[in-house]
Order: sequence, then C-alpha cells, then structure tokens
Amino acid sequence: MNVSGVSLQDGGRLLELAIDGVRRRFHAMWLRDNAGDAATRSAGNGQRLITILDIPAVTHIAEARLADGTVSLRFEPEGKTVDYPAAWLAAHAYDVPAQRRLGWTAAGIERWDGGLNAELPCRSWADVSSNRAALGHWLAAVRRYGFAVMTGAPTEPGSLCKVAELFGYVRETNYGRWFDVRAEVNPNNLAYTNLGLQAHTDNPYRDPVPTLQILHCLENSVDGGDSIVVDGFRLVERLQAEHPRWFDLLTRHCARFAYEGAKGVRLRSKRPMVELGPDGELIAIRFNNRSAAAFTDVPFEDMADFYAAYRRLAELIEDPAMAITFKLKPGELFIVDNTRVLHARKSFSGSGKRWLQGCYADKDGLLSTLAAIEEDGVM
Repeated sequence: MNVSGVSLQDGGRLLELAIDGVRRRFHAMWLRDNAGDAATRSAGNGQRLITILDIPAVTHIAEARLADGTVSLRFEPEGKTVDYPAAWLAAHAYDVPAQRRLGWTAAGIERWDGGLNAELPCRSWADVSSNRAALGHWLAAVRRYGFAVMTGAPTEPGSLCKVAELFGYVRETNYGRWFDVRAEVNPNNLAYTNLGLQAHTDNPYRDPVPTLQILHCLENSVDGGDSIVVDGFRLVERLQAEHPRWFDLLTRHCARFAYEGAKGVRLRSKRPMVELGPDGELIAIRFNNRSAAAFTDVPFEDMADFYAAYRRLAELIEDPAMAITFKLKPGELFIVDNTRVLHARKSFSGSGKRWLQGCYADKDGLLSTLAAIEEDGVM
C-alpha cells in the first residue's frame, strides 16, 4: 500500500490522497470526527469523548503533511493537529465507486448448496473448549457458512449452554434458558412432535430474532429424524437470478409472523422475508410457514406476484440439491446463524428415543470473540 500526493481541496474542506495511485477524498468533518488523539478518544476503551456538536460546523484543514507513513492535519478554527496512520486512512476510504449489486454479501461470506456436505465444517468439543485457535476456527466457520457442527460434547441436560458461553451468552426466551425437542402430547410447538419440519428460521415472530441457535443431541435411536440445513443466502441468489421482480417483492414488502401457543404469550412481528440493508447488502432471511400470519402489508396489485415469489422460494427450499443432511449422534450438535441458514428435520418413527435440546444466543458475541481471537494472532 502506497500513499502519496497529499493535497487540500475546496478551501480545506476536503483532503485528497493518492492511495496506490488512485485518488481518494476525505471530508474534513469526517476526519476530525474520527481523530484518534487522547482528547477525542479514550485510550482505555477507544470510545469517543466528544460529540458532533463539539466540532465546529466550519471545520476545515489548514495544513496537511505526509511523512513516514503518517498524515498530519491541522484543523481550524480549533488550531488542533492530529496524526493519522496512512494505512488506517487507506483501510477506511469511502470515496469508492458504488458498484454493488442488490443482495451482495461481505467477502468472508461463502454461499453454498448440498455440495458442501463433503466438507462439513466440524470440530470436537475437546479441541474447541481447550484450544483458543480451534475455537476461532469453529467460530470462523459459522461466520463463513452460517453453521457448524461439533462432536463429543457433554450429554448432561443443559450442557449446550456451555457451548454458547464459549463465545457469548444464552438468550433466554419464553421457551426457557434451553428447551427440549422431543415428541410430546398436546405440544405447544410442532417441533415437539415426530413430524417432519420444513426448513425454516426460528422465531421470526420476535423482533429482534435470536440470531444463533444451537441444537444438541442427547439421545437418538429412532429411524429417521435426520437434521437438514439450507443456505438461505444461496436460495435468495437463485430466486434473484430467476425472477428479479419476485426478489424485489420479497425485499420491499413485509410479511407478518405470530406465535400464540402458550398462555400469556402473544408474539408478533412485521419484517420482510428477505431483508436488505440501505446499501443493498443481504442481511437476513425470515421463512417459517408454521408461524406466518396473514400478509396485510402487500398492495393488492402486488399480492398475486408476492405469493408467486413466496411459493418459488418454498420450492427452492425443498430442492434436495440445496440441502445438507446429517443424523446427529449423542454428544453431537450444530449451530446455525438464524438470520441466514434454515434448518429442518425429517419425520421419525414412534419407536426408540430422540431427545435434542436447543438454546438461543446472539451473533454479536460470536463475532466479538472471533475478532478478539483473530487480533491475538493465534489462528
């Protein structure tokens, strides 16, 4: 990375640099707001010590110098000089062409289909719980693929919470700190039967949804009951390629979801099935036929096509080529990014026992722990 050609434009309201021969501009206000000096940011935690109102509205750069990989700027009317590592400016440049297609994902996200089955991301509890590098690799798989498997975990009830606590915290819900997934009489959720379940994301009726789910096998001696995972980001990519308008409808209009399966619990949400950020980034998938409420936020003239899009997405979910299938053994578990990867279950026989436990956690804890491990350089 080479930074050269420092100059001021527009009366000092812009700084221009040549980064690897390409012009990159920075606003004086942005630079002042992102100053890293001790008076602007806490040395202990990096949090900003000033508000935007502490920066004069007429802030401009009076002088700019580049030496030894550092860009020094003097801001007026404060008369304040701040040093910026040139590498930091290059990494945070925002004067770049906007060429991203709707539905883009970050470089570290890998979309997949059933072909990934041959390279199932998997680590053992013994490694992950005792080796920080192994934990980092397991968490990195979740970031990359949206799911990962673990073998050899303890089989005591509730022990799946120890897995969540490796990187964050259990998110308790009306189902409890953790919940049992096995056939019940008069269940309050169809997950607690021996019926097969269509691939879905969990709890779309919550806002915000739990962003991670762990499912842990304690017993499994039934015929059937295989677990299935499907990459929702890959599904949406296929839908967008086939029918751009249908993709657009699922991103622009909200679906409604509801849960009323327990006394005193009435959970409702209104969110699109395919959620994009303001810059077109694919953020989340919400798909759960069991919890879908009446759609009332789609204009009359779009409703027929909206249902066509909904049906096609469901057809893609059922495509065997999209799915990874595996049967959990006692002590095995898998974790899914519940904003991305849909999970399902095949039906199973009434004989034998199938006992899984599930819990929820949140992705911010996982990504925070992973970032700290990566910064330590142990991976």
